[in-house]
Amino acid sequence: MEENTPSLPTQPAETKPASLLLKVMLGIALAALIGLVLTAYFLTRQFNRALQPIQNINSSLSTQVSDLLHPTPTLIPDPITIVREVQTLARLETIQYSVEKIITAELNQGVFGKLFGDRLLFVAHGYVIAGVDLSKMTAEDISISGDTLRVRLPEAEVFVATLSNKDSYIFDRDTGIFRRPDTQLESNARQLAEQEILRAATQDGILEQAQKNAEAYLLSLFNSLGYSRVRFE
Repeated sequence: MEENTPSLPTQPAETKPASLLLKVMLGIALAALIGLVLTAYFLTRQFNRALQPIQNINSSLSTQVSDLLHPTPTLIPDPITIVREVQTLARLETIQYSVEKIITAELNQGVFGKLFGDRLLFVAHGYVIAGVDLSKMTAEDISISGDTLRVRLPEAEVFVATLSNKDSYIFDRDTGIFRRPDTQLESNARQLAEQEILRAATQDGILEQAQKNAEAYLLSLFNSLGYSRVRFE
C-alpha cells in the first residue's frame, strides 16, 4: 500500500530576485533624489554668489540715487571765532515758560494762489525766561530799620525769548506750480513766532510771577542769614 505524502507548495523562483531588484531600484531612486537635492543646493549657492556683485552694485546705485534726490547738507564752521563782547551777569532767573504757537505764512494767496502762491504752516516751540537782574541793585537798595531788613528789588524782566530749533518745524507747505519756494518765508515765520511767544508769555503774567518768585527766593536766603523780618519795596 502506497503512502500519500502531502506535497508542499512551491514558491516561484523569480520572487526573491524580483524583491532584490525592487530594493536596488529604490536605492538608486533615493540616491538620485539626494543627488538632485545636493546639486540644487550647490547651484543655488553658486547662483547667489554670482548675483552678489550685481546686488552690491544695485544697492550702491540706489544709495547714490537717494543721495541725489535727498542730499544731506554739508556744514563747515569757519575755524576763526571772533568774541565780540564779554559781559558779567548777575541775573536771578526765577521762571521759564515753554510755549507752542502755530504760524501761517503766505504769499500771493489770491485767485491764482495755486499757480503763483507760496504758503507754509510753521509749528513753533519756544521758551521764555524771566527774572531779576541783581546787578542793577546798589547799596541804597538795602537798608535796616529796627529789626526789619528793607530790600528794593529791580523790576522783573525777560532775559530770553527764543525758539527751540530742535522742536520747531514746518508742518505743511504748498507752493504754486509756477513758483519756487520763497526762502524768506520761513525766516519771516520764525521771527513772528518769537514775537508771538514773548507776547503770549507776557500776557499770561510771566513778569509778575518772576517778581514773586524772586522775592520768595531772596526771603528764604535772608532768613537763613538771620534776618527774620524782610520787607520788599
